[in-house]
Amino acid sequence: MTKKKKRWLQAGVSLITILLIIDVIAGVYFYNLAIERNVKDFLVGNSDLEVSAEAMDVFTEGDWRDWIRDQEFEQMEMTSYDGLKLKGYFLKAKKPTDKTVVLAHGYLGRATDMGLYGQYYYENLGYNIFMPDFRGHGQSEGDYIGFGWHDRLDLIDWIHILSTKLGPDSEYVLHGVSMGAASVLMASGEEELPKSVKAIISDSPYTSVYDMFKYQLGRMYHVPAFPVLPTTSVVTKIKAGYSLKEASALKQVQKAEVPILYIHGNADTFVPTSMAEKLYKNTSSEKDFISFDNAGHGEAFVTKKDKYVDKLNSFLEKYINQ
Repeated sequence: MTKKKKRWLQAGVSLITILLIIDVIAGVYFYNLAIERNVKDFLVGNSDLEVSAEAMDVFTEGDWRDWIRDQEFEQMEMTSYDGLKLKGYFLKAKKPTDKTVVLAHGYLGRATDMGLYGQYYYENLGYNIFMPDFRGHGQSEGDYIGFGWHDRLDLIDWIHILSTKLGPDSEYVLHGVSMGAASVLMASGEEELPKSVKAIISDSPYTSVYDMFKYQLGRMYHVPAFPVLPTTSVVTKIKAGYSLKEASALKQVQKAEVPILYIHGNADTFVPTSMAEKLYKNTSSEKDFISFDNAGHGEAFVTKKDKYVDKLNSFLEKYINQ
């Protein structure tokens, strides 16, 4: 080999090494940015998360917040399959009932954020309500965010605990929003999901964590998925125990047996409506879909409430013993 070829080879190896180092640094950066449990300043000012003034008023100052504070929730605790202490909050219905809704919150949220929906189930439908803090959120342990993948198993464990508490005749609805919507879908495909789960409501879900990150990388950072996401996925597997493609709601609903209602706002630019449509088309169980014009991410329950609850009620009446 001539000296000139050696220099070119050395330059090529050096360049590849530098690019690999940059890629690894980027993978660690995006893991820390989105998955590690820490303050997420990158979402501040994100226009995709802006909601209407009407929705903002309800989210921040609605009477449901006073309602939540006034209730005497029973605090429950569970040790997850991998040793984390997880917290949940149970409220028994005013009148005895076998119906319980398990409410799953979104990314960076906490159990009490679902009080907006809990109030409706409790006051209007007469359900028991249970709201868990997902791992890495609220009062639950965990130094990473599972984006629904490990949370799917936590949800199933919570249902087993509730069934021991409430009896063998209890029936459950899983109702999640955003990350919570993907979480309940990920649970839907598990063989261990109890038959007592009679219906799932998935409001603003994503198809997979990989798809969601790919969409946001392009939209927020104008960065291509390759090679950053495969590297981020490896980092996530090492540090959090799951890969981005593994965490797929799409694959799970293809195995689902429980009826699923999909809800999405057509003005959602944070999680595109096309993801919910794809999930709906690939769901193996009985299913239904409703979209709302001019509704952003997770705001349809507020801005289109009458239509939302009409659809919710008719779906529940079809699959829950009255």
